[in-house]
Formats: sequence, structure tokens, C-alpha cells
Amino acid sequence: MTKTESQEANAQKPGVVDTRLGPHFRLQSVPIGAVRMGEGFWRPRMQANVREGIPTFLRLMEEHGVVDNFRRAAGRSDAPFRQGSFGSESDLYKWLEGAAFALQSEDLPELRQTVDQIIDDIAAAQEADGYLYLGTLSSAGPPRERFSNLARSHELYCAGHLMQAAIAHYRATGRDQLLHVAIKFADYLTQEFGPGKREQTDGHPEIELALIELFRTTGEQRYLELAGFFLGLPQSLENLPPIAERPALVGHCVRSGYICAGGTDWYAETGDDKMWRNLLHLWHDLVTGKIYVTGGVGARYQGEAFGEPYELPSARAYAETCAQISHVMWAWRMLLVTGEARFADTIERILYNAFLSGVSLSGTEYFYRNPLASDGGVERQPWFGCNCCPPNVHRTLGSLPGLIFSTSAEGLWVHLYDACRASLTAPDGSTVELAVDTRYPWEGVIDITISPERAQDFALFLRIPGWTSEARVSVNGEAAAGAVQPGGYHEVRRRWEAGDRVRLVLTMPARAVESHPRVAETRGCVALMRGPVVYCFESVDNVQVDVADLVLPLDAADPGGGFEGEWQPDLLGGVTVLRGPALSPAPSHAPGPLYRPYGSAPPPTMRKTDVTAIPYYAWANRGDSAMRVWLPVAQEAG
Repeated sequence: MTKTESQEANAQKPGVVDTRLGPHFRLQSVPIGAVRMGEGFWRPRMQANVREGIPTFLRLMEEHGVVDNFRRAAGRSDAPFRQGSFGSESDLYKWLEGAAFALQSEDLPELRQTVDQIIDDIAAAQEADGYLYLGTLSSAGPPRERFSNLARSHELYCAGHLMQAAIAHYRATGRDQLLHVAIKFADYLTQEFGPGKREQTDGHPEIELALIELFRTTGEQRYLELAGFFLGLPQSLENLPPIAERPALVGHCVRSGYICAGGTDWYAETGDDKMWRNLLHLWHDLVTGKIYVTGGVGARYQGEAFGEPYELPSARAYAETCAQISHVMWAWRMLLVTGEARFADTIERILYNAFLSGVSLSGTEYFYRNPLASDGGVERQPWFGCNCCPPNVHRTLGSLPGLIFSTSAEGLWVHLYDACRASLTAPDGSTVELAVDTRYPWEGVIDITISPERAQDFALFLRIPGWTSEARVSVNGEAAAGAVQPGGYHEVRRRWEAGDRVRLVLTMPARAVESHPRVAETRGCVALMRGPVVYCFESVDNVQVDVADLVLPLDAADPGGGFEGEWQPDLLGGVTVLRGPALSPAPSHAPGPLYRPYGSAPPPTMRKTDVTAIPYYAWANRGDSAMRVWLPVAQEAG
């Protein structure tokens, strides 16, 4: 296929979300294959995902019988059925989706062959009427009744992940074997569920957004209608009202993210105003009181759930990796509907911090939960009793090229910044080549070379991150028109010709941020950020002090606390660290009573010390260590 033919083929493909016919999408997704990652921040992580993470996790699924369960159900193996966590087959489906996203980015013959073999085993396990769920099986005795425990069985949840894997594989290869499996199952579900039939839904949302994407892929209206039926039901496991009526984000965070993503998909296709108004209300609830500075979501261990507004503990933060991913999925859909930068800002915050913390630098070990403080003993694992997070990481990393750009009738949109090359579709249907060169997030200079197929007028929309205090945009060396405001998109509208060069410069000093005073645990504390990256203090870098005792002597005249960035190419895969002053007790706090009269003990003598902060996502990659994101602020410089 020639370059031009490849460009045309990509232009006809949908992105991660198929926005082509949704009447309420402002923006159009860009196909994953239309973006080629360069030597920037995300490519090494995507390569580790493909070369190490995906094959290693498949090997572990083989060792634990996840794939053999399908072969046994198909009569292809006499291996005993091995029951993992509820819905463990969804781990294989998510793995397949991640592999399919990787195949959309590049031709990987060995992975393609492996995927085809697994799909053949899955197809062979499907029952004649379309039903496919292995959780009803057991190592001995007859199968359990279908849909007999929907609140906890994850039957429809697994079906949803099967559908998403099938769609991603079809878009990657054009092969429809798994898509036919998904369609056959979906057809069966439309016969079983709906008004006057089974009027209940799964305890774990996922089927809703999957059915809508299957509707977009096939044009089958019944799938959209069934998704709407499920969205209109209460969530029985947690006794929650339908998402369009839910007064606040409560309960299990992953379920919440998935149902909100499905609700946004529903609005995009139907214009359901009640749904949209409540989604905006729930988003406000999230960002004003229930999201960590890292983008993590989930304050409580019990129920893997949201807490009350401003309930954001650090060491006891749950912040499940899957919860971060589900909220990227929701934010992405909100961005496609609105074109508002606040949603892209949240995506960026999550990706660089709470999400990326969930996977080791090697790409083979994972955090289930992502605390913001630790006294040690916290390590990533290659395998869990419930393995929802690892393959969710695989598919998210694989999808990243599809989240960088969008297009619209107005022009081209740049949401995230990384070195890459892209073939995008201009408003008139022609191709525009974009080359992005940058060392973001370590440096704030982004150069974009624009080469349209032919000279034409359209707008380029550049996201100006809300974290920056100042930004400048120039075109071919001359300042672009209009004030550049952080927290929005800067529109550059002109007649573009091949080789036009846009430069975006974002100021990126270290800065200290504080939380709302109602966040009791971090009152009087600050966290350090530089660009979109949240930093932490890890004991391995600060052996001369106990990080639990550190205090930052901030001066109001210096919002960065005297911390300066320093590039370390050989540390943690290459990072910019922050170095600056801190205070610590000398000696460490002496033993004393738990409680005592106020003012009865003299304040500790503080000594100055130099400390180092690393990106939060990279902690716990060098053995056991203590860590803090938030540190108290000294009232005086000591």
C-alpha cells in the first residue's frame, strides 16, 4: 500500500470511539493508525507494553488456565476448569483489545498470529444460541443457570469487554471472526433483555458503552436500544439510581466511570438532555471534591469507592488503576462532545500521574491501588487474584495515539503533546500531515510542522494547559493573533501551506500546589508539580532524612519553593527531577505521649537539608521505599 493509499484508508477508519455518525459529537476521533509515535515520552512505554507487558501477561494467563478454560469449553482441552476471579475471562478480552490497538499502530506478525489463535479458541467456545460466559462452568457438575446472579456474576460485563475486543480487532485487521462472535452474543442478549423480558442489568457496568460502539460498527439499532434500556435501570448491587438520576458520584469508582462513559455515548447518539445535564453535574462533583492531585479516583478501600467530598486520604488512597482508566474513557467522550479543554486537562493529569504509576518501568508489573504516601512495603505485582488492572493498562497504552488529535468541521485539534507524526483529515476531506517535535513533559516547547495536501484555510486548535501561567504561540516565527489563555484552546486560523511551522511555548517552572482547606489530611501541606507531572519524595533519593518528617520552607514570593528542574537521562528511564531545600527535625522526633497539653513541648529544632523529588509515576521502581506526595509547609524558614 502506498503512502497515499494508507492515508485514505486511515481516513475512513474510526478512532477509539467511532464519532463519524454521532450527531452530538463536536469533534471527530482520529484513527490510531493515523498517528505514528516519535522519540518522545510515550513511545518507550508503548514499546515496553508491546514487547514485554502484553506477552508476559499472556504467558501468565496461560499458566493460570485462563485461556485453557475456553479450550475446555470448546472440547479442545481436557485441562480442568480453573476458576479465577469473577469474570476472569474479561482479562483475556481486555488483553485482546490491547493487542488489537497495538496492531492498529504497527504490523506485528507474531502478535497477530497469537491473537488469531486465541480468537479461534474463543469462537469455538461459543454456544449455538450465542451465549458465551465461562463463569457458569465449574470443574465438576452441571453448569449454573444463566443470568441467575447478575448483580455479582459479571456476565454482561464480560460480554461488553468481548464486544470491545472484537471491534478493536476488526478495525485493526479487517477480519471479522471475533466480531461475529460478539454480534451473535449481542443478538442473543436483545432476545433475553428489555421491556417485558429480563428487566435487570449487570452489577458492573461495561455492556452499555460496548453495545453503543457495536451499534456504531454494525448500524444495528437494537444494540443502541438495549444500551439505553440498561442505562435506564438502577444499579442493583450498590442500590444506586440510574445514571441520569444519580445525585452524586458514589459507590465503586470503576463502575461509575464506565457507566458515565456509556451515558456520554448515549447522549452523543440520542441527544438525551436529561442524561447530559446530569453528566455535567457528576463531572463537577468529581473535579471539585473527589479527585486526587494525581488524577487518582477512589478514597475508600471498602467498595473500592468514592468518599464524601474532600475525603482524600493519602496513605489509604485506593485510587485503583482501573478507576483512573475508566475516568479517562469518560473524559475522552466528554471532550469529543464539547471540545472543552477542561476534559483534556483531566485526561493529561491522569495519564502522566495516577495511570502511569500503575505500571512499572519494565511494563510487566502493576499497582492495583496507587497511594500518595507510603512507609514502605508497597510493590507492583505481575499477577493478582483479580487481574482487571494489568490488561486495562495494556489497552490504554495501546489507545494513546488515538487520544492526541481530533478533527472537526472547523479544523484540527491538538489535545496532548508528544513527539509524533500524523495524517489528519482537513475540513475539505484532503490530508494534512502534522509533525510534532517536543520533549514534553520535560520541556515546554512544542514545534508543529503543518503540510496540507494543498494550500487551504482552516483552524488549528492548540490546547493551552490549565497548569501553565503563561503561553506563547507563533507561526513561522511571528506571534499568532489573539491572547493565549491557559485552560482553553487557542485558535490559529489562516491559510496553511506546506511547511508552515507553529511553535507553542509553555512556561514550566516547579510550582507548589495546595488543596482545598476542607481536605483535612493535606491542610497546611503542598505538593510539587512541574508541567503536568506530580512529584513525590522517595526515601531512596533522600537517605539523609526520613521523608515522613520533611517540611518545605516555602516563601510566598517563590511559588516553586526554590526547587529547580534537573534532567537526569540515566535515572528511571530519563526524568527531570526537582532539587531544592527542605527542613527536617534534628534529631528526629523524640518519643513522647500520644497527647499532651498544647504548647507544653518545645518545637523541634529544624535543620536545613537538600532534597530531591522524582515524578510520582516512577516511585517504587528501585526496591522498597517510603514516599510522600504532600509535605507540610514551614511557618518560618527555620
